[in-house]
Amino acid sequence: MMRTKKGQERYWQPGQSRLAYSELNAPELFFTLVAALCVSALVASALNAASPSRPNIVFVMTDDQGYWDTGATGNPHIDTPNMNAIAEQGIQLDRYYAAPVCAPTRAGLMTGRYYLRTGLYNTRFGGDSMGLGEITVAQLLKQAGYRTGLFGKWHLGKYPGYQPQERGFDEFFGHYHGHIERYQFPNQVYHNGRPVEARGYVSDVFTDASIDFIQHSVESHDGPFFCALMFNAPHSPFLLDTSHYAQPEGDKTLKKYLDRGLPIREARIYGLIDRVDQNIGRLLEAIERFGAADNTLVVFTSDNGGVSKFWKGGMNGNKAGVYEGGVRAPCFVRWPKRIKPGHKIQAQTSHVDWLPTFCELAGVDVPQDRTIDGISLVHLLTHGDDKPHHRYVYHTWDRYQPNAEKRWSISDDRWKLLCQVGSSTTPSKTHWRLFDLQADPGEKKNVAQQHPDHVDRLRTEFVRWFNDVTAGQSYTPVPVPVGDVSVDIEPSWATWTGKHIQYVFDGYDWDTIQGWKEPGERASWKLDVERAGSYRVRLTYGCRPLDAGGKLILRSGDQPTSHDVVASATADQFETHPAGVLHLEQGQVELVAEVATCPGNELMRLNRITLEPVE
Repeated sequence: MMRTKKGQERYWQPGQSRLAYSELNAPELFFTLVAALCVSALVASALNAASPSRPNIVFVMTDDQGYWDTGATGNPHIDTPNMNAIAEQGIQLDRYYAAPVCAPTRAGLMTGRYYLRTGLYNTRFGGDSMGLGEITVAQLLKQAGYRTGLFGKWHLGKYPGYQPQERGFDEFFGHYHGHIERYQFPNQVYHNGRPVEARGYVSDVFTDASIDFIQHSVESHDGPFFCALMFNAPHSPFLLDTSHYAQPEGDKTLKKYLDRGLPIREARIYGLIDRVDQNIGRLLEAIERFGAADNTLVVFTSDNGGVSKFWKGGMNGNKAGVYEGGVRAPCFVRWPKRIKPGHKIQAQTSHVDWLPTFCELAGVDVPQDRTIDGISLVHLLTHGDDKPHHRYVYHTWDRYQPNAEKRWSISDDRWKLLCQVGSSTTPSKTHWRLFDLQADPGEKKNVAQQHPDHVDRLRTEFVRWFNDVTAGQSYTPVPVPVGDVSVDIEPSWATWTGKHIQYVFDGYDWDTIQGWKEPGERASWKLDVERAGSYRVRLTYGCRPLDAGGKLILRSGDQPTSHDVVASATADQFETHPAGVLHLEQGQVELVAEVATCPGNELMRLNRITLEPVE
């Protein structure tokens, strides 16, 4: 006999009554065991046939698409038939919340944790790097046998160690920054850490890569797949097709929305979403063609509130704010035969819920050594009930340093308390707003004076949460890793000192340190040097001919190198020049660039410093 999980005895004699296998002789025992094994195999086969295998997961996220930017959420002006189809064939999470801006949402999605726990706190300035101690959903799914791929926007770290293929993804093709500048023939893109270029329109190219990944996974991988398609549209710049051959198609889409009465900015945003929707249709058709549709969970959502303003369905606020329009995103989930179509769920759900959801579907445990803020959505999705999910959902956003005072909100299933003031305003309780979301979903009527008990309860809980998620964190740019490969050091990661020096943001890869001219004005960066040694220095900068001839000193420790500044055609035309060799000690060090002399109005417009190890 053997014992079941509950310790009950079970006999090996199919068709015989109460006869223990130990009472049989050897031949009888042999044939009885064979018969038992056959029965066991048939039972196992029947169970496997009755229970669906672990689903493939396709996660589609757009960038800056508002809750109101789909037909399924009531917009009568926009064409999104494929997004609508996911909602109609599956379930709509109507009160699904993202963070106010993109990188925080992506950190929450990847870790199941509110972003402030991960060390990430910004969308640039080096604050958009998710801590290396974090465990991603891709790592967990890969551990469970999934093939993993991410195509499109990452925005959780660009330096070695922080890149997607080092955080659990078998395949990555996309970009690291918050946005890219060129949508046709994109050139700020990478394949598994290597800079590449691509032909075509960016939304098409990322979709092509996703389709190829899925087909390869279906035909060549003995196991399920996880495909994250992270569109960078409709984020600015609001560009449709601009190439010599493709521009007529982009113009046709744009004209369609101009003819509907939209202003040019809004028509461009709608056109970008329209183009994404067409690609979602191609993706869904491919999944069907590959025979994977029935066992593929498809999620469609956006990374924060919207930037469009033509039609908002009565909602208040936009991206970067904590009103509903800044944090509520469209979210539709389809899983044929497991999710009953046509349901709309009003319970509060959150971007941090995806990691525990996908872990439950994959049969892998969530990390037990850290707080996981998300709650699995599996029961809610497969049962379609509207029971409460999160007791509270929290939001806060400040570009430079997290704080619990200026831009924050907390909501339960009915009430929402928030404060949203500008950077120059000193916040106080008079700026707090309480809304009854059941009676006033558009957040028009502040009822804080009528319900002080809810104000106190919600504020107390928000402060408790804020203190918890920020405990032990230091929100500064992570040191730039320097080691075995060439690394470009960006201006945005610097701190700078001087009367004239300034940092100018212009699309990440075109940022500069500029204006500096007095001796002693300087910029500095924190580096994390993996191995001591010599590193070649290259400077990429522009300088007007009339300003050329100055000298820049670079140093780390007591061994400086210098560079005599040469002219380019104009200050905003950058060229790369050798600038000597620096010896860097192992560990965390400081790299300093300082004005020695400047005969003109400006030393240079420094675009990047490249460090390359000397073999």
